[in-house]
Amino acid sequence: MMGQQTGVQDRLFYSFNLDDHVPSTHMLRGIDRFFDLGDLRKHLAPFYSHTGRPSIDPELMVRMLIVGYCFGIRSERRLCEEVHLNLAYRWFCRLGLEDAVPDHSTFSKNRHGRFRDSEALRHVFESVLRRCMTEGLVAGEGFAIDASVIKADANRARGIPGTEAIDWRQGEQQSRAVREYLEALEGSNPTDEDISASTEPTTPAKNISLTDPAARWTAAPGGPAFYAYSTNYLIDLQAGIIVDVEATPAYRTQEVESTKIMVDRVAQRFGLKPRRLVGDTAYGTGPMLGWMVQEKGIEPHVPVWDKTERKDGTFSSSDFAWNEQENEYRCPEGHALRSDRRAFKNPRTRITKADTIIYRASQSDCATCPQKGQCCPNTPTRKIARSIYEAERNVARAIAATPEYQQSRCDRKKVEMLFAHLKRILKLDRLRLRGLSGAQDEFLLAATAQNLRRMAKWLVTSNQKTQEMPA
Repeated sequence: MMGQQTGVQDRLFYSFNLDDHVPSTHMLRGIDRFFDLGDLRKHLAPFYSHTGRPSIDPELMVRMLIVGYCFGIRSERRLCEEVHLNLAYRWFCRLGLEDAVPDHSTFSKNRHGRFRDSEALRHVFESVLRRCMTEGLVAGEGFAIDASVIKADANRARGIPGTEAIDWRQGEQQSRAVREYLEALEGSNPTDEDISASTEPTTPAKNISLTDPAARWTAAPGGPAFYAYSTNYLIDLQAGIIVDVEATPAYRTQEVESTKIMVDRVAQRFGLKPRRLVGDTAYGTGPMLGWMVQEKGIEPHVPVWDKTERKDGTFSSSDFAWNEQENEYRCPEGHALRSDRRAFKNPRTRITKADTIIYRASQSDCATCPQKGQCCPNTPTRKIARSIYEAERNVARAIAATPEYQQSRCDRKKVEMLFAHLKRILKLDRLRLRGLSGAQDEFLLAATAQNLRRMAKWLVTSNQKTQEMPA
């Protein structure tokens, strides 16, 4: 007998429990086990008034944002619709069937106000990281560092050449991103001696966006250029947990310098100091290697940024023997290359702007040398530029010859997989918020969602397998 639905929906009372309708295997159940916002209200208390109408619970807004970033819901308007309709989302956000969902405009007001002023999103990220540490997912033995370029919310056509003067004070009312950019320029006065010149771009930006001037014009992934920011991840190699994240313009120097900020912050707030740091060639510059080896005592598991090897068949720097005691090189014919040929009353460092010391052979030795054609055929004498960080570079070269280094090369893929997950699963291939602080907010929320998903996958799945195993 064929059944037929009555379609009657006029019952007065229903017996309905949200918890009964959320599957036990749903991802949000695993995330909810490890996501605790008990101290968020205390953290935000100084930023709320003691009088007036009660505001929307900040824990509700954060939980909704976590749902959005976990499931790739990029629009806050659509997020409110999904939480309104989806029972699992309502359950995770602690909403009953009859509870109202906040308006999408509430997120913008709180994100640009209380959340940003109080660094609430950083607080949430670090609370999740502490839970990861408590559950034993962070070993602290080895870290990996890398950056990924994310498109900014800026039209390619709304830009001008970087060499052109811009009067930001005129025209229509300044946007939040422009005000933030101007405040950053005023705060980073280049005449201030406390600011390292290495953190500033060596060349002006080719193009500057009029809507988001802090974004960097780049063509890093190939194809047409666009405005972008970089998300920099510092991860623990044991389970691929993100221990810190930092937003920078898509500029190589600033990406590398952010490593120092993240390593110092993790050491200060969590007491984590890695024995080894894994990265690609971008992190193998002399100053970076010097910082790792001399200042932090970290083993650099990174390829050395080396431009000294020649490909024209002539002798490279590695063909010359270095004598530390005599402070000189010896060429294959045994002639000396020195930085000083005579003693000065006031000793000179001989350090160039490129942090190198030039060692030159004497003109008489090179003129009569039988191997001049293979050594310096186009110059009267041979010279070698030795980095002042050459000792640290040699440390990295020695590590590169060990089996542990080969394992580190494989471990580095964990951070690359996180970036692929960020763009393909969480749908964060283009930002919705503008300005460097907006990019930081989005990257922090995405990293928090990734850590929660990883924790739920590793711990809940392993517990279920343990329970299913026969006694």
